[in-house]
Amino acid sequence: MHDISHIRDFLPCVTPPAWVDWALEHPDILLIDHAHCEKKAASTAINLMFRYVDRPELLDTLSQLAREELLHFEQVVQLMRQRDVTYDHMTPARYAKGMRQHIRTSEPGRLVDTMIVGALIEARSCERFAALAPHVDAELGRYYRYLLKSESRHFEDYLKLAEQYAQGPIAERVDFFKAVEQELIESPDDEFRFHSGTPKGNGWLRMDN
Repeated sequence: MHDISHIRDFLPCVTPPAWVDWALEHPDILLIDHAHCEKKAASTAINLMFRYVDRPELLDTLSQLAREELLHFEQVVQLMRQRDVTYDHMTPARYAKGMRQHIRTSEPGRLVDTMIVGALIEARSCERFAALAPHVDAELGRYYRYLLKSESRHFEDYLKLAEQYAQGPIAERVDFFKAVEQELIESPDDEFRFHSGTPKGNGWLRMDN
């Protein structure tokens, strides 16, 4: 398995074991929401390319990222078809919105915060694929392990862009969004999603930092 120790070191907490159990109880929703997440990741990257046309490094990085996310979308949809899982609309988790509501509205803060949130989402996705891989069927486990390298690189890409475009240190903003992310991951949710928190009535395990 691709080494993601740097991802685990970056994230403020581990995925609660209760979430993994919840995912295994909802294999169809897991695949459907995973497909939505890949499509949204590509859309986010493309929208940022339209917004920041004067940032060549961002354009180069996010164009490749968008292509990879769309490829992953196609791959997940193919897995769903093989398993007779119907792709359909699904309400999103509160996860991404919960972080994006704290993004600053003026530049360059808006750009920097957007890149930090992107890094956290990619890091959490990578960590969750690794958490799921040993517990799902062999085919899906292989696919989740395959995704680790690209998701890890996407995390690094977003964080590098945040550092590049900031007009000073970003550690304070990173820590702020880590705290928001931890609350979203460790607090209970009514519905299972790929980025949902814990099922109501279950505890969780914190990561020592």
